[in-house]
Amino acid sequence: MFELICNCLLLVALGYTYFTHVLEAKVPKSYLKNPNVLHPSVWPKVIIILLVICLIVNIIKIIRKNKGNPEFTFSAFCKNSLEFFKSKMFLGMVVLVIASFILEPLGFVVTAALIMFCYGMLLGEKKWWRLAIARHRVLPAVLLPVP
Repeated sequence: MFELICNCLLLVALGYTYFTHVLEAKVPKSYLKNPNVLHPSVWPKVIIILLVICLIVNIIKIIRKNKGNPEFTFSAFCKNSLEFFKSKMFLGMVVLVIASFILEPLGFVVTAALIMFCYGMLLGEKKWWRLAIARHRVLPAVLLPVP
C-alpha cells in the first residue's frame, strides 16, 4: 500500500510540475525564430510524460498484484506506517532532507562529512569518536589545494 501511495503522490507532483512550471516556462526568442531547433521546453515535457506513463503502468501492476490481499488495505497501511517512521530507512531519509537544507550554507565537503557521520551512526557504529577520526583523516586530504 505504501508503494501505491508513493506512486500516486509522485503522479500528482509530476502533474503539478508539468502544468505550473514546464508549460509556463519561457522560451527565448532566438529559439522561436528557428523552426529546426529543438526548444528547451521539449525535454522536460518528454521526461515528465514518460514518467507519468511509467507511474500509471506501475500503479496498475500494484493493484493487480495485490487484488484480494487482506494486508492491502488502508487500515493495514496505517498500522505498518508507524513501524516505517521508526525504521532506519526513514531516519536516513530525514538525514538527506536536512542535508539538502544545510548544503548551501555549509558547503559540500562539510555536508558530505556530516552525512557520512550520521549514516555511520545509523548503520550501527557505537563509538562516535571512530567516525570523527575517520572523517578527520579524509577531510584534510579533500580540503588541500591541488598543486
